[in-house]
Amino acid sequence: MTDLRVDCLSLAYDDDLVVRELSLELPTGAITAIVGANACGKSTLLRGMARLLKPRAGAVLLDGQEIARLPTKAVARRLGLLPQAPVAPEGLTVEDLVARGRYPHQSFLRQWSREDQAQVEWALAVTSSTPLRARPLDELSGGQRQRAWIAMALAQDTGVLLLDEPTTYLDLAHQVEVLDLLDELNEQQGRTIVIVLHDLNQACRYAHHVVALHDGQIHAQGTPEEVVDAAMVHAVFHTHAEVVPDPVTGAPLCVPLGRRGRRRDSELSATASDPAAQQP
Repeated sequence: MTDLRVDCLSLAYDDDLVVRELSLELPTGAITAIVGANACGKSTLLRGMARLLKPRAGAVLLDGQEIARLPTKAVARRLGLLPQAPVAPEGLTVEDLVARGRYPHQSFLRQWSREDQAQVEWALAVTSSTPLRARPLDELSGGQRQRAWIAMALAQDTGVLLLDEPTTYLDLAHQVEVLDLLDELNEQQGRTIVIVLHDLNQACRYAHHVVALHDGQIHAQGTPEEVVDAAMVHAVFHTHAEVVPDPVTGAPLCVPLGRRGRRRDSELSATASDPAAQQP
């Protein structure tokens, strides 16, 4: 199994330090969800782990080796990435895009093979993209394009898969379909999967390990039950919420209170503290 670890990593854009001295050991063969408020460093951390952003300090280690020193193809055969806003050349078809996931496995001595084609066909099928295979990407809806990009990442067939908001643009049914697929890949093939998610409840339902970021550093990490409670939600997302057991899985379920919820909570508290209000 491929091992991925972050050692005292600092990442920045120009003079803006976004991730600060962060260390993280990802559980091998598990699903890790990275959560946090907007601009807390989630996507930046994922870019650093994928070698798309050069560290200001520290290192990302892939199987104990500094990822920045490894050949590009060697990294791409072990680590796949779905970025947040991928861009493809104009006119590229869905099948052409998915086939690009097999390029790291090509060489002068190893050209396109039946195995490559089979992997492309599988990736198209499991993302419900087979009917779209001949269509140009720029003619598709946002959700259809997202499924095509996910298919490309799956076709790469890596031990570690990094996905930045993979459910973006997808309706509820396709969100569940994609997350169920990742869960199945993890369970049946033992792939290490790291997902940046905005939906805290999806993170709790699907992840074995949750990493909550705040201001470029780890606020808390562990199982969903260890990490997600009302205090964490308030500290990381700056909002009040009730955290109750998910009626389906038993995992933590975050219910943001919002204005109406806070008002009702105040009314109930006032009623409870007023003996006269409790009399029939």
